[in-house]
Amino acid sequence: MNDKYMFISQCVHYRAVTTITNDRMLFQRVLYMTLLLLVVIYNMDAGETCITYIKGTLTLENKTTMRLNLSDSAGLNINVTDTAERLYCNFRSYSCYIECSFFNVNKNFTTPIDINACVTLNEETKVNFTIENSNSSCIVVACLPEELRSLLNTKDTQMRLQDLSNIPKIKGMCLDTFQPDTFVLYTGVEQKAIHNVINFTNQSSIYSNEDFELSVVNVNMSTTDIVLVDVPLVYSDDPDLPMQQIGIPVEAFQKVTAAQPKVGIVKYISDEHFRISLKSESKIISKIIRIEVPGYDIKNLKNSLKIQFIVEKIRNDTNLSISCQFYDDKVDNMWKSDGCLTDQSNDSFVECSCDHMTPFAVLLTNAEIDKYHWEILSIISYIGCSLSALFCAVSMLSYSVDSNARKEVSTSIHVSLSAALFLLNISFMLSEWAATLTLKEVCVFIAVTIHYSLLCCFTWMAIEALHLYLLMIRVFNIHIKHYMVKLSLFGWGVPALFVGSLLSVNKTQNFYGPSRMSSLNKTQEFCWTTFPTPYAINISYLILVFLFSTGILITVSRKICMMRKVDKRHKVAPCKDVLTVLGLMCLLGTTWGLAFFTIGYTNYPILYLFCICNSTQGFYVFIWMCLIARKNRKQRPNFEIKSMTDLSKLQ
Repeated sequence: MNDKYMFISQCVHYRAVTTITNDRMLFQRVLYMTLLLLVVIYNMDAGETCITYIKGTLTLENKTTMRLNLSDSAGLNINVTDTAERLYCNFRSYSCYIECSFFNVNKNFTTPIDINACVTLNEETKVNFTIENSNSSCIVVACLPEELRSLLNTKDTQMRLQDLSNIPKIKGMCLDTFQPDTFVLYTGVEQKAIHNVINFTNQSSIYSNEDFELSVVNVNMSTTDIVLVDVPLVYSDDPDLPMQQIGIPVEAFQKVTAAQPKVGIVKYISDEHFRISLKSESKIISKIIRIEVPGYDIKNLKNSLKIQFIVEKIRNDTNLSISCQFYDDKVDNMWKSDGCLTDQSNDSFVECSCDHMTPFAVLLTNAEIDKYHWEILSIISYIGCSLSALFCAVSMLSYSVDSNARKEVSTSIHVSLSAALFLLNISFMLSEWAATLTLKEVCVFIAVTIHYSLLCCFTWMAIEALHLYLLMIRVFNIHIKHYMVKLSLFGWGVPALFVGSLLSVNKTQNFYGPSRMSSLNKTQEFCWTTFPTPYAINISYLILVFLFSTGILITVSRKICMMRKVDKRHKVAPCKDVLTVLGLMCLLGTTWGLAFFTIGYTNYPILYLFCICNSTQGFYVFIWMCLIARKNRKQRPNFEIKSMTDLSKLQ
């Protein structure tokens, strides 16, 4: 009971301090925070045998700085500096975290105070000591990743009310040595400490520490629809702006068994543990607000939870968008927009409507695809891929039964491209389904198939360009032995080398598996690459193929124009030349270059054009093959002679 009383009185004292003028506030804050933090992590016995004794001094240097220095002849040095902004600790060669029970000292001392301490544990990265003639016991822990994880795990299993203040100090003192997994562990322990205090509190109260303000509110269930709750103020808030409010639908508490439900509203001052998972192009432009009902996972609300955010003013940029997002601490500790809608009323306020309770914030991100356009583009993609897969299958089937077609190198190359497109379209359509399966190996297989078939498509497009160059530009001296065999080895083998190399290290790096793509209001999971390495390979490969194919296309187009000018006996309508060039664009895959016009921003016309052209590429290849076959049937005698001549040149 004494621990509880001490914690409540300290929180009330600190809350009062924050309303005082600056100089006095800083002075009292130091005196409140000093005396080295008011709590013990471990249940240390004050009567433990001393390993050694250390001596030192406690010095008040000015209104905002206090220092504690302890040392012995064996080289054990502990130095603690408490300023208005931060508490610093060093011992041996490490920065450290220090935590002490209550240390009674006269607030108005003007000369250094001598201190004698009994060391009860003396390890390389940890020291425990008690201060003589006082009830204070302290621990010092080095800011090392393993020590921090151990410290946080201890907090998690031995949670006390006082840890609401102590846990943020771990981050404040050891932030530089936090690793990604430490941030994840810290976030979970911090949430548990918040729940612990909410459960303990019997009436509406406010608790403060250096990282956040926590407001515990008893919910009035007599309200018909919406419970309005004020967001607690922090010292950095603009006092001229109106109070922020949260509208919580009553249905959120229908499953709560308590007679008077409680909800905790947390407003963060320091939020580094939430920023570690931000994408490089994203920025948090509001305070992070967490809403907690301990013991209950509030989600899928029919009536949305509404939160008013005060946001930073930003420059006008069509490539940037404001998005209400939540921190998913239950799945993958990432910022997501699922279940949240954004309504920006003016430059200073944004209202977020969400169907669940978690940490929320307003993010400035690269413009994303709107949900409406997302759904239309998805429908176009699936229709186009289905159409392409069907006609690619028809192309391969007709090729297998037509002996004349198998003799033609050009047709063989077209069918190889069709086979790669067929594999790409089928695996793409299965990617979302595979991501929902519990057997992750299926998703990995689909992701590998997509990546391999995509690289095969790019390779066969480059081969199409090379073959076109040999037939129309080079023409003479193009005899290549085993031409089609070499093309096949290149077309199917080079992508296999890239994908095989990634698979060889997939067990340690997990390059393939479930991935996510977000729109403004939706996140879709599918099977694809999970690391940037395969993505970089795809982009580099596409750039090389695009430049090569575009160069060939320009050269061939000029050749066609020159031939029309020279051959004046056969005047062909210009539209036929245009259609020929458009057909070659689809055949050589230059339409994939549209992707470069959507990097960094959302351009809906380009997106729709890219989606239509590339998802239906297999259909265009089939139409091209049909038109060529029809033309060849009309000129069968001459065509057979020329085809055999081409074949003899290229084999």
